[in-house]
Amino acid sequence: MIPRIITAILGIPILVLIIGFGQPWHFSLMMILVTGVALWEYFTLVFPGQRVAKISWVIAGILVFLGTLRSAASLYRSLAAILFIGAFSAYLSHGGKSSPSRRRLIWSLLGLLYLGYFLSYWVFLYEGPVGKEWVFFVLLVVMAGDTAGYFVGTRFGRRKIYPRISPNKTLEGTLGVLVGGVLAGLLGSRLLFFDPSLGEAFWLSLFLGVLGQGGDLFESWIKRSFAVKDSGALLPGHGGFLDRMDSLIFPTVLTAHYVKLFHS
Repeated sequence: MIPRIITAILGIPILVLIIGFGQPWHFSLMMILVTGVALWEYFTLVFPGQRVAKISWVIAGILVFLGTLRSAASLYRSLAAILFIGAFSAYLSHGGKSSPSRRRLIWSLLGLLYLGYFLSYWVFLYEGPVGKEWVFFVLLVVMAGDTAGYFVGTRFGRRKIYPRISPNKTLEGTLGVLVGGVLAGLLGSRLLFFDPSLGEAFWLSLFLGVLGQGGDLFESWIKRSFAVKDSGALLPGHGGFLDRMDSLIFPTVLTAHYVKLFHS
């Protein structure tokens, strides 16, 4: 708990300064760095001990990130990426016979979509209408939900929801995530926006909480596939950057499209 608190004390003010008071290029640069670190952690799992392969795929992921910054608005591109991720995940989790090189290729393509493509949505959301406020909203809902879920799960968690993939995740903790995220979303909608409806804030916060939990389980599945507990050790109390970003990726994609459809 103490490392978690220290990491939050140091990290949250930096986020607030960059998002709230920085220039757009500051935020874009931050996301390029975060994406690069997350890609490095991911490809360290896929190519352990193979530095050239890791560097090559990290560069490819960053190029995907940069190349999609101006095209992330397309709903069809996102649907295609989600379908690809689903297909790759189903293939990898099926457990059928395949050559190691083929499986590494599928894992690598999955990483390009999951991180290189989807993380670009942070920049797309930031540069949209009332972008800074929407970025703060997603962070508030997901991070408050994660915190509530951690305490509720630790104190009251009894019923495991998916022990094979995430042994510590419980039904009680998941309910804590959803309730904490919705309460934070209702409060944030009053503080951040000029004319939000409480119903809109409620349902959007609820969907973000569900997607955040899905993203957490998705990254847990990736780690279990490679028999590791954390993706890295750069963030004390959390693990790696990918461990901290996992519950934020899918909610950001949804919010970016939601803003484009209903608030542009």
